[in-house]
Amino acid sequence: MNAQPLPQFRVFTGEQVGAVLGEGQSAVLDTVEAAYRAHHAGRTVNPQSQFLRFPDAQRNRIIALPAHLRDDKGEAVTGIKWISSFPDNIERGMPRASAVLILNDGATGYPMACMEASFISAARTAASAVSALRCLARDRFTTTAMSESATRRLRVAFVGAGVIARHVAECLPLAGLPIGEVRVHDLNPDYAASLATHIDARLGDAVCTDASLERTVRASDVVVFTTTASSPYVDNPDWFSHCPIVLHLSLRDLAPAVILASHNVVDDIDHCLRAMTSLHLTEVETGHRRFVTTSLPHLLCGGHAPQRDRPIVFSPFGLGILDIAVGRWIYEQLAAQQAPVPRFFHDLQRA
Repeated sequence: MNAQPLPQFRVFTGEQVGAVLGEGQSAVLDTVEAAYRAHHAGRTVNPQSQFLRFPDAQRNRIIALPAHLRDDKGEAVTGIKWISSFPDNIERGMPRASAVLILNDGATGYPMACMEASFISAARTAASAVSALRCLARDRFTTTAMSESATRRLRVAFVGAGVIARHVAECLPLAGLPIGEVRVHDLNPDYAASLATHIDARLGDAVCTDASLERTVRASDVVVFTTTASSPYVDNPDWFSHCPIVLHLSLRDLAPAVILASHNVVDDIDHCLRAMTSLHLTEVETGHRRFVTTSLPHLLCGGHAPQRDRPIVFSPFGLGILDIAVGRWIYEQLAAQQAPVPRFFHDLQRA
């Protein structure tokens, strides 16, 4: 029997992960889209996320996202993200979410890495949003699709001004769309002003804040929801009568009436229609799933985008395969320069 290399375990900090992600936004987008295509081709195992909730703190939760993916070269990656959401952290001046990602060796099953994963979660969410925007807007808003005489540029709105919104805003140039105005709405005007300043400094677009949610929605071609809402609060379909593209990343902002008046795009229908998301509430109310039009993996594999006769709502539950795919990419960038933890596995003798 050939001797196998001893398992090694590496730890990567948020500083390391953030630096790699900041320099590799385009590669992250490619990695996320490849993971979606693998999912469409049946080369993934993505169990339902498991929610740990607390009877004395109903808003808090910790979610486990196990996943396995085999890429088009036959290489496999397995792992699990453990991500907490404690909304009161915002009042403490801290991000709402924190996370770690564990990657496992495909041959032995031994854990091979642990890395800070809140940056990974935000980056893959932003990449998912930009990927959907490219697919849904490519036939109308790309510079090649618009006539040379077209002068109006896209108006983009962010509802919720936290970490996810910042990551999406930074990735917007990858969509290849002519963006001319960005509007920011948040219940906390200081958060809205902070995000607007960040977008202005990074992207140089015309940016403003708006205290009116209705005006923000009605004035925008693309609306990005990135709130901490636990139940729907936007219930008037008429706000969306101009047929915008809605990136519903926070999943619980829109009432069933809005969902039913829209074309709905998901990342995975079985994942999205659970955990009291807007889509789940719509299924409970109607008793069917016919309001779901298509999925992003299908679009990335050649499927047609919905017609623009209704608003288009993209609701991604956030698949664990995206986290482990991005995590493996990060591992490949950092492993050679990061020594393993000495003697992490103490006793490796079979007998």
